[in-house]
Amino acid sequence: MAKSRCSPPSSSSSSSSSSSSSSSSSSTAAASARRTMPSFLLCISIMLLGSSASAGCRRRVPARRDGSGTTIAFAPPAVVSIARPGRGRRTAETPTTSSPPASRLFSLLKPAAVPLMDSGKALARSGELLIDLTSSLDMYGGSLSAAGASIRNCGDCIAQAAASCRFKTASELVIDELREGAECLREGGAKLTSAVKEGEVDPMDADALLLATRIGDMIRPTALASAYLEEAGASVMRRESIVVVGKHLSSCGEALGSLAAAVRMLDPSGGGDAGLSAGRMEYASEMMIVAGRELTKEEDGSAGGRPKGKSWIKG
Repeated sequence: MAKSRCSPPSSSSSSSSSSSSSSSSSSTAAASARRTMPSFLLCISIMLLGSSASAGCRRRVPARRDGSGTTIAFAPPAVVSIARPGRGRRTAETPTTSSPPASRLFSLLKPAAVPLMDSGKALARSGELLIDLTSSLDMYGGSLSAAGASIRNCGDCIAQAAASCRFKTASELVIDELREGAECLREGGAKLTSAVKEGEVDPMDADALLLATRIGDMIRPTALASAYLEEAGASVMRRESIVVVGKHLSSCGEALGSLAAAVRMLDPSGGGDAGLSAGRMEYASEMMIVAGRELTKEEDGSAGGRPKGKSWIKG
């Protein structure tokens, strides 16, 4: 009886079995990739659609099909909107180069800084001299002294506004100080009215009645200066033309000139503290008018007597 012999497996059969196993594993991985890839791409497309919808994109989204038959949508790139303070909303694709009118208006206040500073200092000194005048008139501590203090405070406000005129970012300070100065003059006018009533207490005192009449002549110029200074600050706040601001400052200077003439009449001799106070107020009036003219020149485009370069910073 012949014995059956079992021969070992050949190398060809082993290689075929290994190749079949590797091909089966690769086909399994490919099938798994085909199953996961559409879902992965679908998640990406949903995220892109959400971002484009949030950016306000309303254009139609192109679509295509991949090898597995799944429809994939791709959103176009969103347009980024940029919002800047003080400016309108614009897109990054269409940049704007025009500057807002506010910065242009506030930068045009620079030429008025130096004369407005001189006007404020002179007006403050005039108010102090008016307070000293009440000592010689035996009215120290009364309503006339309070009016002089209000004029002094107004000068301080004008000087502070002039210092802020040099910087276009300090426009709010310019507005506040000009309007605060107008309020000080308004209070000064009310104190002058009280001073007139104080002088009319004794109708038999002719000198007191005469002085009350001269004090009464100061009320109207003070009210006019207050109104024009208030309008100058309001014009800057409303971003009106620089010509309007300059006209209001010039009108305020003219009213201060009339007030200086009334202050000089408190002492008809023209000497003493009355003359000194009136002289400083006249100078304040001239510098206020110069400040208004500088603003008008800047708008007209004429250089006038404006210093060149940065020399206007000095002084």
